Amino acid sequence: MENKVKQILYFLLISLTFSCIRDPEKVAKEGLKAIEKKEQANSGINALLDSVNIAAAEADFKTYFKSFAGNATYNGTDATENWDQAWLMILTKPRFDAKKTWNFKSVRRNIYRSDKYDDIAWFDELLSTPMKICRGSGVVIKENGRWKIQQYVLSVTIPKSKLDAVVALKAAEEDYLLTSIKKTK
Repeated sequence: MENKVKQILYFLLISLTFSCIRDPEKVAKEGLKAIEKKEQANSGINALLDSVNIAAAEADFKTYFKSFAGNATYNGTDATENWDQAWLMILTKPRFDAKKTWNFKSVRRNIYRSDKYDDIAWFDELLSTPMKICRGSGVVIKENGRWKIQQYVLSVTIPKSKLDAVVALKAAEEDYLLTSIKKTK
């Protein structure tokens, strides 16, 4: 009898263990669906970011700025470059009119989404530019059903092996800037 109980318990334990293991084919299908859903959700963001780069390269002022939220902010590569949308439009209009804009191409992009909010995402990307590799990053929001850039930050990448030399090149100018910033606080 004791042996029979052990066999039944063993059978129940094995049954319970294997009932918890999910069907690998079903797991794979669910994973593919999740990837497809993420790609579809990100397709609008990718299209937005690609269109901004194209609009800049083609000096298309209207399309470029239509891609940004009305209260968007921009941070350029210089520490003093922190603009709102209206100011950037004023600063860049002559470059767009003269067809002397910039041509950036994304070579790798990451998009991150909140599990909680469907209308906010953030991104970072490596860009091929005349300044060599730069990093673009920012926040996008969904406004009236369309993705818009809320914040954009452009950074020049610096290889670690060149960092000391770059710091030495910019030290005097940025030491002065740091001192000025501290005084205005």
